[in-house]
Amino acid sequence: MGMKTKVALGAVVGIVVIGVVSANSGDGGNDNGGNGGGTSAAADKNAGGSGDKAGKAGKADDAAKSDAGDKGASKASQAEQFKAFVAKNGTPKEKDAVAHVLKVQGADQQNDILDSADVYTDFTGGLMGEGSGPSKLIASAFADWKDSKNGLVTVYDADGEIITNGNF
Repeated sequence: MGMKTKVALGAVVGIVVIGVVSANSGDGGNDNGGNGGGTSAAADKNAGGSGDKAGKAGKADDAAKSDAGDKGASKASQAEQFKAFVAKNGTPKEKDAVAHVLKVQGADQQNDILDSADVYTDFTGGLMGEGSGPSKLIASAFADWKDSKNGLVTVYDADGEIITNGNF
């Protein structure tokens, strides 16, 4: 009887582990609680009714309002959003350093487990080049802009060489 109990307990633990892993993966970066938006789409269909022109017009008006209200935030690239944040909140030296930022990747996808962002600049010379000091200011400003429990920002030069990295 002891062996059967162990096998049954192992099966239960295995099923629980599989359930936990599947619940935590595959959400595709949606902020809908991992439901993939299927429930929201169904709720939108039911709220507007089938073929209801007033419901469709209301949705179009809502979309236009959200586009007009979020035009600066949603239309701007990550680099533009970062530069705007530093222009508003940064020190003069940080503003000068961030003027060299060309591209930011990975700042919009965070899960607080292992967040990674890349900042590309027009500096040259890699680790020992002209951008060594300012890139540390860029990493520091990035940490002020984004917050993560376990984030790493890496700053690259124009040739794609790592200049510096820092936690955010």
